[in-house]
Amino acid sequence: MAGNRNLNSAARDKNDEFYTQYDDIQRELNCYYLYDENFLRGKTVLLPCDDPEWSNFTKFFALNFELYGLKKLISTSYAAEKKKFIYKPMKSLFDDWDEPQFDQSKDFSHGRIYTLEQKDLGKVDYALKALNRWEYLDGDGDFRSAEVTRLRDEADVIITNPPFSMFRDFLKWILDADKKFLIIGNINCITYKEVFPLIMQNKIWLGNGMGRWISGFLVPADYELYGTEARVDKNGNRIVATNQCLWLTNLEHARRHEPLRLMTYADCELCHPKIRGVGFQRYDNYDAIEVPATDAIPRDYDGVMGVPITFLDKYCPEQFEIIGCTYIYGDCGYHVDGTSWGAKISGKDIYKRLFIRRRR
Repeated sequence: MAGNRNLNSAARDKNDEFYTQYDDIQRELNCYYLYDENFLRGKTVLLPCDDPEWSNFTKFFALNFELYGLKKLISTSYAAEKKKFIYKPMKSLFDDWDEPQFDQSKDFSHGRIYTLEQKDLGKVDYALKALNRWEYLDGDGDFRSAEVTRLRDEADVIITNPPFSMFRDFLKWILDADKKFLIIGNINCITYKEVFPLIMQNKIWLGNGMGRWISGFLVPADYELYGTEARVDKNGNRIVATNQCLWLTNLEHARRHEPLRLMTYADCELCHPKIRGVGFQRYDNYDAIEVPATDAIPRDYDGVMGVPITFLDKYCPEQFEIIGCTYIYGDCGYHVDGTSWGAKISGKDIYKRLFIRRRR
């Protein structure tokens, strides 16, 4: 859809200051909480690449601070002068409160830091009011700065929606410190050479949903809306919908361990609309069968299978092992033997495929 093209081109052009909707954050985090209600208890959570003054990440974790049993919440913003777009909602989280620390000489060039601890909640009658005790950072709030890196080192868990154009750098920044994380990225990130090996080794994995699991992003007023699902909500927020994004994490959740219910090889050939009449085709240049849809994976086949990358949305590591992926377009992924080529059938390239094998 056109909205997807818009998000992808924004990442290339670095015009990617998109903001996550509250409901999408709540839906994703609820899945981890239901799996283990103590998954954040006693933890320090850092929200970098944020705009705490109107961020739904900041709002969500402030309002759920006690429910999740957090030790500390830290949210940092990036200096306004460094952004191409600045999202201004109808109302800031802090518009009604005095801000004596406001400094006109710093406000455009410096980032901000908002912190919340249990002792702060006892001083207010509403959690968001405690966040009004913000300060200016010494620098612009770039996550790569020594200042924000120190906050990374203090944190136990990092959660945010980083700019898509900086996704590789941001993920490396997290992994260099061996932190738990939950972040949003473009679906193609799973085949990046920096990401796929970690997925294959079960060091990182998808969150609870991709595509329309994320219902859309808030965008600035001058951002052009594309596609039939782009809209303006009742509060005047402009929203770009997408089916090309996902949550990436190393936090455990129940859905990751739910095995797929699948047909046998024979039943797939007899009943599945994409297999019936043609059977499972084999690649010209690799010893594996082509499986064009996740629900066409035969449960009783022991050989290697090529499946769409969307399989990862339903991947259960106890049921299958991932042994490689193809490389066709762009700077992404590699094949099981380390070479860079795509799988072919009758001389025709097949779009990106993961190679999997059933665990016995």
